[in-house]
Amino acid sequence: MEFNAYKKLIDEIDYHMDRYYNQNEPEISDFEYDQLMLQLKEAEKEHPEWVTSDSPSQKIGGVAMREAGVKVTHDVPMLSIEDVFDKADVTAWVNKVKAVHPDAKFSVEAKIDGLSMTLRYERDSMDKLKLILAETRGDGLVGEDVTANALVIPDVKQYLDLPYDSLQLRGEVYMSHEDFDRFNSEQELKGAKLAANPRNLAAGTLRQLDANITKERGLKMFVFNVQQGPEELTLSHSDGMDKLSACGIPTVFHKKCETTEEILSVIDEIGDLRGEFPFDIDGAVVKIDQVAYRNDFSTSAKYTNGHIAYKYPPEEKETKLLDVELSVGRTGRVNPTAIFEPIRLCGTSVSRATLHNQDFIDDLDIGIGDTIVVYKSGEIIPKVKEVVHSKRPEGVTTYKIPNICPVCGGQVSRDADTADMKCTNPSCPAQLVRHIINFVSRDAMDIKGFGDVYVEDLVNLGYIKDIADIFYLKNHRDELVEKGIIGKEKNTDKLLGVIDAAKSNDASKLFTGFGIPNVGKAAAKTLLSQFKDIEKIMELSIEELTQVNDIGEISANSIYDYLHNPVNIDIIARLKAAGVNMVEAEKEGATDTFAGLTFVITGTLPNMGRKEAQELIELNGGKCAGSVSKKTSYLLAGEAAGSKLDKANSLGVRVISEEELLEMINSKVIL
Repeated sequence: MEFNAYKKLIDEIDYHMDRYYNQNEPEISDFEYDQLMLQLKEAEKEHPEWVTSDSPSQKIGGVAMREAGVKVTHDVPMLSIEDVFDKADVTAWVNKVKAVHPDAKFSVEAKIDGLSMTLRYERDSMDKLKLILAETRGDGLVGEDVTANALVIPDVKQYLDLPYDSLQLRGEVYMSHEDFDRFNSEQELKGAKLAANPRNLAAGTLRQLDANITKERGLKMFVFNVQQGPEELTLSHSDGMDKLSACGIPTVFHKKCETTEEILSVIDEIGDLRGEFPFDIDGAVVKIDQVAYRNDFSTSAKYTNGHIAYKYPPEEKETKLLDVELSVGRTGRVNPTAIFEPIRLCGTSVSRATLHNQDFIDDLDIGIGDTIVVYKSGEIIPKVKEVVHSKRPEGVTTYKIPNICPVCGGQVSRDADTADMKCTNPSCPAQLVRHIINFVSRDAMDIKGFGDVYVEDLVNLGYIKDIADIFYLKNHRDELVEKGIIGKEKNTDKLLGVIDAAKSNDASKLFTGFGIPNVGKAAAKTLLSQFKDIEKIMELSIEELTQVNDIGEISANSIYDYLHNPVNIDIIARLKAAGVNMVEAEKEGATDTFAGLTFVITGTLPNMGRKEAQELIELNGGKCAGSVSKKTSYLLAGEAAGSKLDKANSLGVRVISEEELLEMINSKVIL
């Protein structure tokens, strides 16, 4: 096969992949598709030098892994827009434009709070207008290739049914409030870090190396500019957007205006809609509609010609704090929420706002009965800005979060090094689901097939009240089958079998599964490698615990408190009675070659997965960390090492290869 025929075959398969995986409208049978793939594989077998990461043979389900750090120089610079904060500035800018071009018209658009991306389309050998590159803004002149991830965004079409040879579209990638809330709910359920805001999460999601993660999290995109294209799309910006919209391409909220009054009216309209948009906005953009006029109004090399962005002032109102409502999240965190007399902000009625934590409350010096100022600043979520202390009623004092859990009555204490107050009862109903999910997870007991849905159902139906109950589920086998909670007999027996097999896990996995605050799997492995038996660890004093390598005073106190809590003592006794292993066995081939050394693993290793490399390091007495610091002994680096390699070089941390790691293990000589 000739190379040109090979490229045409790739275009053909890509087209049918898009029809099948993204459009759900296949045009050929599975058999015909399979025959095309066989031709491709034969060609690549004969010419392996032709194969690239975006070949259909290298994709799973039409999704490819993104290559990290591949830079792209923009054909058209992706510049910023100059901000103005006063409507008088908008009027002055419009008057300046009208003085040069009296017939100038304008497009007023919602400024979505996301990140900019340009899509380059070229006509391929199948005579289809195909996406060949998606690029982030970067520094405005050079961005990053994120094509693999862009293709899993539903709003981004791999093929456009337009009669042009090429086209470049710029738009905003964003995350909806719904998808943002879903992500944070899932993170809280796992006990993982929450995302700060939709914009940051969208940026991190677009740059994921695994496009499947991008697809799962959910991103959307609006087109807001034609970077390069035919005159029918670029003569009038608004008309071009309308033509794209008519072809099924999502375009930003936009309205064409002629007068200053119309422009200001649409700015107000967008401002009033802030509370109704399913995404965050951070202003309104005013553009000269006649694209050819824009170059007459350049400002600097930093800003796009012929545009300004009006930033809305934060809308704020006074109201009275009626109460502080306490709830407990699935991590045990006590969440204080301000309940106040309802007010209208950005077109919606609000009566609640988070108070975050005790430090936030103390900084505001807020008490029940106070007059408070609540605002929305380009966001859907209301926030408490300040307290009007001059209006404080007599007797009102700063609110204090009580040290009793509002759900279970257990003790609430402040997390070390954070401002969070948490319920310390691991069986608290509010956090039990998260605790069980952590216990059965890969990093802890690794009970495969025990999904989140099963956990929630078994907890809600009362079959699981603590971690020990998992190993007594077999006593309810017939009930579980009858109710279909896990499924039919086959599924139920399969999961019960996996649970039974987990009893023989390493004791360090069980200790990790306890979910003791400030104690992860590294500390659990250290403890069990030294003392071997969980019951022996229960006998240690705080002072003895602090003598263990990597166990500080905070962790020692957490371990001691957990293991001396009567509820936990009973749970551990029931685990032992169920036959769960409490003793760490000596591992075959274990050495102390890496004792006292800390490794960080990054990139793709030639022959080992990261987990395999970590297990090998730990088998030889070393410890693995997630980030590079001055305490890092070695960075084990493979291909596409990225920022961790840069950090290691800047700190003077020794960088080694997989080959050098194995050399140290085999020779027992540290490089």
